[in-house]
Amino acid sequence: MSWVAAVLVILASGALLALVGTGDSASQSPEPVPASAESARADATRTQFPGGDTVPAILVVTRPDGSALTPADVAVCDAARARMLTVVGVTGGAPPVVVSTDGKAAIATVPLRGDLSGFALNDAVKALRDAASDGLPRELRAEVTGGPAFGADIANSFTGANFTLLAVTAAVVALLLIVTYRSPVLWLVPLLVIGFADRVAAVLGAWIATAVGTSPDGSTSGITSVLVFGAGTNYALLLISRYREELSQSGDERLREEQSIDDHRAAIRTALRHAGPAIIASNATVVLALLTLLFASSPSTRSLGVQAATGLVVAAVFVLVLLPPLLALFGKRLFWPFVPKVGAPPLTTTGVWHRVASAVARRPGLIAGVAMLALAVLCTGLLGTSIGLSQTDQFRVKAESVTGYHTLAAHFPSGLTDPTRVVGSTERAAELDAAIAATPGVVTSSETGRSPSGLTQWSVVLDAEPGSADAFRTVDALRDSVHDVDGTALVGGSDASARDARAAAQRDQWVVIPAILAVVLTVLYVLLRAVLAPLVLVAVTVLSAFAALGLGGWVSVHAFGFPALDNTTPLFAILFLVALGVDYTIFLVTRAREETPQHGTRNGIVRAVSATGAVITSAGIVLAAVFCVLGVLPLIVLTQLGIIVGLGILLDTFVVRTVIIPALFTLIGPRIWWPALRPDG
Repeated sequence: MSWVAAVLVILASGALLALVGTGDSASQSPEPVPASAESARADATRTQFPGGDTVPAILVVTRPDGSALTPADVAVCDAARARMLTVVGVTGGAPPVVVSTDGKAAIATVPLRGDLSGFALNDAVKALRDAASDGLPRELRAEVTGGPAFGADIANSFTGANFTLLAVTAAVVALLLIVTYRSPVLWLVPLLVIGFADRVAAVLGAWIATAVGTSPDGSTSGITSVLVFGAGTNYALLLISRYREELSQSGDERLREEQSIDDHRAAIRTALRHAGPAIIASNATVVLALLTLLFASSPSTRSLGVQAATGLVVAAVFVLVLLPPLLALFGKRLFWPFVPKVGAPPLTTTGVWHRVASAVARRPGLIAGVAMLALAVLCTGLLGTSIGLSQTDQFRVKAESVTGYHTLAAHFPSGLTDPTRVVGSTERAAELDAAIAATPGVVTSSETGRSPSGLTQWSVVLDAEPGSADAFRTVDALRDSVHDVDGTALVGGSDASARDARAAAQRDQWVVIPAILAVVLTVLYVLLRAVLAPLVLVAVTVLSAFAALGLGGWVSVHAFGFPALDNTTPLFAILFLVALGVDYTIFLVTRAREETPQHGTRNGIVRAVSATGAVITSAGIVLAAVFCVLGVLPLIVLTQLGIIVGLGILLDTFVVRTVIIPALFTLIGPRIWWPALRPDG
C-alpha cells in the first residue's frame, strides 16, 4: 500500500510540473503596499493624465574626479538622452538636460512604460543603461536611477538567485546530513526526496498564490525554498532517528507486535506510527501559523503565507509518503558503516543528552531561572534597534540605482528627482494649490496636468531626504492639509508609498502576531489536551523569539552595520521563530507524553530529552544553517531574516528545548499534564 501511495504522489507531481510549468515567481517585483493604501490609489490615477502611463528613469552624468562639467560634457549627456529615448521609442517632448547649480552634474529623464515589472523591467532598464554608456567618453560617468531603476535592480538581484540558493542550501543540508548520519549514502535519500518536494512546492505554491489573488515574487519563493528544505529535513531526521531507535531495540513489544525484531520493514512501520503524528502535528502548526499571513494587508506578505504553507504541506507529504518506502527498499544497508544493531543501549537511559537532562532535573529552579533571565537580557537588544529601511538601503551589494541616487543627492535638492504627487478635484484646484504650498517641508509645487474626469495633479518637491522620518512627517502633514480642503484628494509617490508600507507593516504586526499565538496555542491544546502545558510552552517560545529578535537585531545593526531592520523583519522573524520553535516543542513533548504514564513526569521528560536530544539538536543546526543561506541573496531584509531566525533556532534548540522546558516540567510536576494524564510522579 505504501508503494502505491508513493507512486501516486510521484505521478501527480510529474503531471503538475508538466501542466503548470516551472513558474516564474522570481520575475515579479514585491508589492509591499496594499491596493487600499492612499499611495496605491494615487498611483492608480496616473493613466488618467497625459503621460501617466509612463514613469521616469533618470540619467545622471558626472565626472569621476568631481570637477565641473564642460559644455561639451553637457552635449554628451544630451546625446546619451537621445539614444535612451530612441530605445524606448520616444521621438520628442521629453524634458531637456538640467545642470546642477554647482555645475558638476547633469540629469535627464526618460519615460518608461509604467506597467513593466520584474525581469521585463530589468531588461528595459539594462537597455537604457547600455544606450547611455554607448560611446561615452572615459572621463564621464553615466548612471541610471529613479523608481524604475530601483525596481529593475531588485529584480536583477534574483537573476540566478534561485539556482544559487538551491545549490548552497542543498550543499549545506547534504554536509550536515553526512555529519549526522556518518554514512556516505544515507543522506542522499532524504535529500533527493526533499529536493523533489521543493520543486513541486515552488510550482504548486506559485500557482495557488496566483489563483487566490496574491502575487508571488522572488523573495517569497526564496524563503519558501529555505522552509521546505529546513522543515523537510527536520521531518526526515525525526523519522529516521525513530527508525534507527526501533532497529536497535531488543525485545521491544512494539516491534514484537510487528512480528519480527530484525525486520527493518516492521521497524519503519513502527517508526512511522510513532513519529508520524508528531510530524503531522508540527507541520499543521507551522502551516496554520503561516496562513495567518492572509490577515496581512501587504500583498507580498499574503503571498508568502500561501506559498510557504503550500511548500510545507508538500514537504510533509513527501517525507511521510515517499521516504518510508525508500528506506524499506534499501534496508539497514543505508546506515553503513554504522548499521544499527539489535540490543544496543536505549537512548532514553544513556548518552550525553540523558546526562544533561538528569542534571537539569536535579536543580530545575536555579537552571530555569538563570536561563530565562539570560533570554530576558537578550530581549533588551530591541531597545536600541531602529526599524525601517529606506529605498536606498535595501541592497547589501552595490547597485547602480543606489549609487546614482547618491550622486544626484550630492548635487541636487532633496526630493527634486523623485517628487511627491498630489491628486485632487479640479473644482478645488486653487484651494489645494494653496494648501500644498503652505505645508511645512514643501519646497515647491507645480500643477502637472488635468484629467477629463475632473482631477488635477501636482508635482511636489519636499526638502527632506527621501525615505527618511522627516519625509514621512511631511507626507503626513501634506495629507492633513489637502484632506482638509478635499476629502477625496490623494498623496502618492515614493515617499508616500514608503510611509504606507511602514504603516501596513506595523498594522500587520498587531494583527498577525496575536493570530499566530492563538493558532499555536489552539493546536497545542488539541494535541496535548492539557490546561497548563500549552500556556507554558507558548510563553517560553515567545520569550525565546523576542530574545532572538533582540540579539539578531543588535547583531544586524551593530555587527553587520545595517542601518536598521526592515519593516517586515520583526513580523517574519516572530512568525518563523514561534512556529518553528513549537515545531521542536511538539517533537519533545509528544515523546514526553508517551513516556510519562509509565515513568512519571520527572523521569518522563528526562527520557524524552534523552531520546530526542540528538535529533532535535541535529534538526536545529540544519534549520539554522539553512536560514543563514538566505545571506547569499543580495537584499538586506533576507540577510537580516537569516541572522535572526538562525540565532533564534539555536537558542531554541540549546536553551529552550534542552534546559528551560525540562526544568519547568520538572518544577510543575504532574499538574503540567492535567487533565489528559494523571501520573503518580
